[in-house]
Amino acid sequence: MSARNAASSAPGGRRAFGQLLAHYRRAAGETQESLAPQILCERSVLSRIETGDRVPSEPLVKRCDAKLRTGGALYKLWRETDWYPDLAYPDWFQRRINLEGKATCLLAYQTNVVPGLLQSEEYVQALFAPDTDPARKEQRIRTRLGRQKRFLCSDGPLLMVVMDESALRNVVGSPGVMAAQCRHLLNVGKLPNIRVQIAPASDSQLLRPRTSMTILKLADGEEWVYYESLDRGHFSDDPAFVARHTRTYDVLRADCLSTSDSAAFIRDALEEYGRGRGSSYKRRALGEEQPQPPRRHQLRGNRPRYPRLRPRAGQ
Repeated sequence: MSARNAASSAPGGRRAFGQLLAHYRRAAGETQESLAPQILCERSVLSRIETGDRVPSEPLVKRCDAKLRTGGALYKLWRETDWYPDLAYPDWFQRRINLEGKATCLLAYQTNVVPGLLQSEEYVQALFAPDTDPARKEQRIRTRLGRQKRFLCSDGPLLMVVMDESALRNVVGSPGVMAAQCRHLLNVGKLPNIRVQIAPASDSQLLRPRTSMTILKLADGEEWVYYESLDRGHFSDDPAFVARHTRTYDVLRADCLSTSDSAAFIRDALEEYGRGRGSSYKRRALGEEQPQPPRRHQLRGNRPRYPRLRPRAGQ
């Protein structure tokens, strides 16, 4: 079977991948129940991958190749499959998509929500759950997930993300969804091309941009700044504008938490959400007021403890 021919569309590509995975699994004498723990995967997730209802991650595909001794056939098909074809974007956002497709480096600062390129599938589904039009909601979900594939590969473009603490504290869906999102951030943060840093709310000395923004660097030397207002996106390649915002971003990256401390911060949030905490925080909605950050605590020993997801008394 030709991997490229099998991957001509996302539904067909998903089915083809799932069928090939199931073929190699049966040839190895494995059931879904026996294979799942060996590839660090739940049986239900493996089942959905084999039926074409879930897109597998790159690390999972590589573990399948290694365990089933496929000679890399599954990873080859995974790379060549267009998992989310025929996606429609607003005209102004399509321009950003085009720039993303050519970018060799993307620098992002994000407030209030996790950046789209790093959102987990559960987070995306919860974010768009209020949409009452099923077809439109499905398209929006596929659109969001479709942008990620190029970056969530070990050889993808450099993706540097600074997240304001509010992106972790605004609860999307439920504490369970947020826990899954935190695990996703920790996993993708291990990729060699992705770095995630947190700008804590308690640090009033940080010089933050006035709004979420993205700096895109292209292979031909072009550089663009992208940011959004209420209902549209804005682009600028003016050298002075780009230089000013790049400087702001570089200073913020230097002054906010390091990648290792940011990972500890995210693990702290994961622990709280994993216990079901965070339900007292307001659910994410456009225009909704952010919760106030709780006080600092101290970790065991001498290491400073970053703010945890516990509201102040009375909140």
